Amino acid sequence: MKFATKAIHAGQEPDPSTGAVMTPIYQTSTYWQKSPGEHQGFEYSRGTNPTRRALESCLAALENTTYGLAFSSGMAATEAVMKLLRAGDEVITGNDLYGGSYRIFTKIFAQYGIKFHFVDLSDPQRVQDYINDNTKLIWIETPTNPTMQIIDIAAVAAIAKANKVLLAVDNTFASPYLQNPKDLGADIVMHSVTKYLGGHSDVVMGALMLDDEDLYKRLWFIYNSCGATPGPMDSFLVLRGIKTLHLRMKAHCENGRRIAQFLKTHPQVGKVYWPGFEDHPNHEVAKKQMRDFGGMISFTVKDAGLERTFKVASSFKVFSLAESLGGVESLINHPATMTHASIPKETREQAGVTDNLLRLSVGVEDIDDLLDDLETALKL
Repeated sequence: MKFATKAIHAGQEPDPSTGAVMTPIYQTSTYWQKSPGEHQGFEYSRGTNPTRRALESCLAALENTTYGLAFSSGMAATEAVMKLLRAGDEVITGNDLYGGSYRIFTKIFAQYGIKFHFVDLSDPQRVQDYINDNTKLIWIETPTNPTMQIIDIAAVAAIAKANKVLLAVDNTFASPYLQNPKDLGADIVMHSVTKYLGGHSDVVMGALMLDDEDLYKRLWFIYNSCGATPGPMDSFLVLRGIKTLHLRMKAHCENGRRIAQFLKTHPQVGKVYWPGFEDHPNHEVAKKQMRDFGGMISFTVKDAGLERTFKVASSFKVFSLAESLGGVESLINHPATMTHASIPKETREQAGVTDNLLRLSVGVEDIDDLLDDLETALKL
C-alpha cells in the first residue's frame, strides 16, 4: 500500500464482534481466560490492548518496519532504548538535541555509568572518531531540534553496521511522511507521537519501530515490565490523527516554505534555519533522504537581547506561545527558556541555541493569516 492508504487502513480491520469500521476503544484492564493461560492473545492491558495493538501495527507500517511499540510519551520510548545498555557502555549522540533527551542522558542514565558523547554529526565521519569497544548505541535526530541540522542517516548507518553498533533515529521532526530512517539503515526509529503523528495537540505518546525480532523482544520485555504504556483512549486518538497525516504534512510543508522565504528577507530577522534553503548546511543530504522540508523553522531576532526576543515571542495572535510542535495549530517557542532550558547555557549556545532564537511549528492555518501575524509581531 502507498503511504496515504497505510495511514488510513494499516493495522485496522472491521471489529469481529460488531463489524465496526473504526477500531473500538477497548476500555478494559484485563481479559477473560477460558482456563489458566488459555486466552485470545490478551491477558492484561499493561502488556497489550487491542486498540493499542492496532496503532502499533499502523505505526510499523508507516515506517516500513515489522514491529511497533507505543509508549506513554516520547521520553518513555527513549528511556526504553537506554535500558538496553549497561554500566560502562558508551553512546554517541548529537550536540544539537531535544532538551528532554539531553536531560535524561546526562541527569539519569549517566549516573548509572553510561557515557555520552555529544558530537557535531553534520560530518558523519566524526562518529568514527568516538567509536570504541564500549560503544553500543548511536542516537541521532535529523532534522535536529531546534537548529535543523541534517545528519546523513545512511552514512551513519554504514559506520554503525561496520562496527556492530545500534543506530536509533529520532524521526519526530520529519514524520514518516517525509523520511523513513529504517530504509536508510537505522535499527530503531523513535517518535514523539505527541507531535505530527497525533497531530492535534491532544495526546502525549511515544513509539519505537524496528525490524529485528530479538531486539523487539528485548524492548517488549522492558515495555511490559516497566509499564510506560499508553491507554486505549490515547491510542484511539492517535489512530484517528494518523488518518490525515499525509494531508496535514502537505499543508505543513507548503506553509513552512512560504514562511521560511518570508523570514529570509525580513529586516528584523537574522539567521533562518530551514533545510529547504540551498545554503542550509547539508541541504543536499536533506534532498536525498527527505521528501520535502517540513514545517519546522527556527530564526533569530536580529541584534536582539532576551527582552526584545520575549516581546516578539509574546506578541502573536495566531501563533501560540507554547511548548511542543507538530499540531494543526501554529506554535512559537523560545528554546533557551522552554524546551532546552535543561541544557547549560554555554552548551546550548555552542550548538546555536542562543537567547534570540525562536522556533516555529508552522500549522495548517491560512498562510496569509500566518504571514500577517509574523509581520505584526516582528514590527513591535
